[in-house]
Amino acid sequence: MIAPILCLCGVSFILSWLFTAAMKRIAPRVGFVDKPGHRKIHVQPKPLGGGVAIFWAYALPVAGVLVASWFIHPQRSDWAASVGGIKLRSSLAWAILGCTLFMHVLGLIDDKKALGPYLKLAAQLAITAVLVVGFKLRILTALGPVASVVLSILWITAITNAFNFLDNMDGLSAGVAAVCTAAFLVTALSIGQWFVAANLSLLLGTLLGFLCFNFSPATIFMGDSGSLIIGFLLGVLTVRTTFLPTGTQLAAGWYSLFAPIIVLALPLYDLIVVSIIRLSRGKSPFVGDTNHFSHRLVARGMSRRTAVLCIYLVTAATAISAMLLPHVQSTFAVMLILIQTLLVLGVVALLEQHSLPMPAQTTTSPSPIAPQADR
Repeated sequence: MIAPILCLCGVSFILSWLFTAAMKRIAPRVGFVDKPGHRKIHVQPKPLGGGVAIFWAYALPVAGVLVASWFIHPQRSDWAASVGGIKLRSSLAWAILGCTLFMHVLGLIDDKKALGPYLKLAAQLAITAVLVVGFKLRILTALGPVASVVLSILWITAITNAFNFLDNMDGLSAGVAAVCTAAFLVTALSIGQWFVAANLSLLLGTLLGFLCFNFSPATIFMGDSGSLIIGFLLGVLTVRTTFLPTGTQLAAGWYSLFAPIIVLALPLYDLIVVSIIRLSRGKSPFVGDTNHFSHRLVARGMSRRTAVLCIYLVTAATAISAMLLPHVQSTFAVMLILIQTLLVLGVVALLEQHSLPMPAQTTTSPSPIAPQADR
């Protein structure tokens, strides 16, 4: 199963590269561009079609596999089992794809004409609720249905916005997402979560294909239509993953539940810290500014490309530790992984110790999930 799943990564990479190259030409012709302005470093309008390329590079292979599974009748027992598994999960797969489409359209609308922050947040919650409630995609079900539903919706929405907040420098959000996706993919493969692994493989290829054009200096941006679906898919797929090896009881491997939190430690840290800073100043957490970790690194003298690479490495440092959690056998090892994660975040906190811009320097973003960009 591993080889076919990894092949999906190659397919989505090629599609993403081709679609992104096409959108570079199409977007300016239809006026779908990101214009220069406050907190933006580009002086010429840049295409905003990256999100379109990301969505279709992911969606087309998913739809193709789901449709093909109903017409293929393999003779080999192992392939027959795989096709049967795809059919069994087809309803959930179509639901995820449909909700991703709605999230993508929401981002497209905001990219063209900024929506109000609370309207946009309400739409996010509604889309997520359809998937969580309608298709029983939940975490921590032992807490009871109500608590499980609420936590699942909040988790997916938080991850969605975390990656939208990260979209503030060339290649940052897509690159961090690629690192996190790769870590989740390795974990899913190691514990036999084939459905999740296939989706993660497609997402990883899509991100890498887009990064060929988005890494500094970027020639195209993803916009909300891209960053929203990246965070949404990662949130959904982490909920769908059990993070427990086959045959392991929750009581024996409860600590594996921390795996997604540790992998996504840096995006969540940035989301929380920036929101706290804004609230402490009496501002809405949806007010855009330049207080993100990436901005602090640049303020310390790093180039933007170096700051982005630094964040990639910090993300990888926590992600590698998280990949071990489903397989460790002792509480001592678990504590070491948790302590290491806290130490990494401690280094991030120290690097952030740079004077903050005055409140007068901040500007109001059109939405809670608008890119907090200094491009």
